[in-house]
Amino acid sequence: MKPRVEIFDTTLRDGSQGEDVSFSIEDKLAVAQKLDELGMHFIEGGWPSPANAKDMEFFRRAKRLKLKRSRLVAFGATRRANGKAGTDPLLRSLLKAETDLVCIFGKTWDLHVEKVLRTTLDENLAMISSSVRELRKRREMVFFDAEHFFDGYKRNASYALRCLRAAFDAGADRLVLCDTNGGCLPWEIEEAVTEVVKSFPSGRIGVHVHNDGELAVANTLAAVARGAIHVQGCMNGLGERCGNANLASVIPNLKFKMGIDSIPEKSIPRLAEIARAISSIANVPLSDHQPFVGFSAFAHKAGVHIDAMVKDSRSYEHIPPQSVGNERRMLVSEQAGRAAIQSKAAQYGLKLKDKESAREIMELVKDREQQGYQFEGADASFQMLMLSHLGSRKKFFELESYHVDVERRHELEPSEATVKLMVKGKRQLAAAEGNGPVNAMDLALRKALSSSYPALRSVILTDYKVRVLHSAGGTAAKVRVLIQSTDGKDTWNTVGVHENMIQASWEALVDSLEYKLTKDGVKG
Repeated sequence: MKPRVEIFDTTLRDGSQGEDVSFSIEDKLAVAQKLDELGMHFIEGGWPSPANAKDMEFFRRAKRLKLKRSRLVAFGATRRANGKAGTDPLLRSLLKAETDLVCIFGKTWDLHVEKVLRTTLDENLAMISSSVRELRKRREMVFFDAEHFFDGYKRNASYALRCLRAAFDAGADRLVLCDTNGGCLPWEIEEAVTEVVKSFPSGRIGVHVHNDGELAVANTLAAVARGAIHVQGCMNGLGERCGNANLASVIPNLKFKMGIDSIPEKSIPRLAEIARAISSIANVPLSDHQPFVGFSAFAHKAGVHIDAMVKDSRSYEHIPPQSVGNERRMLVSEQAGRAAIQSKAAQYGLKLKDKESAREIMELVKDREQQGYQFEGADASFQMLMLSHLGSRKKFFELESYHVDVERRHELEPSEATVKLMVKGKRQLAAAEGNGPVNAMDLALRKALSSSYPALRSVILTDYKVRVLHSAGGTAAKVRVLIQSTDGKDTWNTVGVHENMIQASWEALVDSLEYKLTKDGVKG
């Protein structure tokens, strides 16, 4: 039988402890829905307690989610020292979440027991045992997070194992070994997990790793290699301090590198899509360089690499990008060669006359880059550049003039823009107000064009970046403007360069709208 690992997602609890993350209840419900679509086995929804009304409300509203694949888990702690589990307020709050499964953490590092809890080692064992036993009477499954287990194991292995034994004998269904400080090395994880697996039945051991040493994914995989069957982590590596084990990396590594199933196989090609959706909900930008799901994860720039990729994609890709829902990108820059140009032409459905044509385009790219353009992050502008060089770029309109008013008489004064165009033989004049000069110009331009080209009504500008080039020139320096646009189906990037930021923005805007019309096959 093929090995299988349970995935326990803690994005909604551990992930929300990240410095830049603040989920609303609606956000948490939306993330839970996405995690269920991906097929996570367990979703830890939060810590319901009198001090955390948001999480309590989340569990109340989550009952209406009708999750198809995932099971919600409420999180809490062992009872307080010298108390009784049956009347402990923390455990009673946990039960109010009304989930069938609960997860509690308890101390397994003697340093924490004596200096943080300020109780005895025996009382801590009793706290673990009585809490698990009380919850096990009332809930289908109880998971025990052995907090600081690996640090505790290194300092006092005997006591750390006694803590696990207390939870196991009381009925814990999973013993989850935590590297809470995130500072362990893979061989330390392997040694401890190997010993634990010897001492307890197979199928009970899990792992929960933080990323303070940049080893959370490696440590998680090391634990699985030594017998852990339950993995906890967060999507996109969210979490306190440096984050938790990144499930968007753990899952494909398990599947494609270790041959171990976790979430449904048919869900893995949605990994990039859902990772990006959760990033958007969390309002934390997904790093372009994040493995597997990042925009640059399968981007190739060096000419030697691209030449090899054209011949065999395995030469510079460790897995096919489509297996995780990502895509291959051949970047065009001064470092690329003719192979990159030919690959891009094929991607765009363009036919180059000969190798000389590819060389000419490459020289054109080098010349533009010397001027400050950068096409590796602006594929749409590069496609328009190629069309222009090949003489097949359609002319959708001609600019007669534009005017942008950036006067500020008071703080709330909007910017104004006016454009005069020739469109299909007719003169069009349009004006618009916007939140800043570029927004005003964008609105005016599309207003002038929308009657002739209604497809442009769906286009919105989603990102705008300005970079000063050659800063020694001060306010006279060139600027590079990068614009990201979308029509709700596709997203594309364009670039403009000029000493005047408005003109640079105009170039990028024109490329964006003409790219949209070109890709839709609109006649000029």
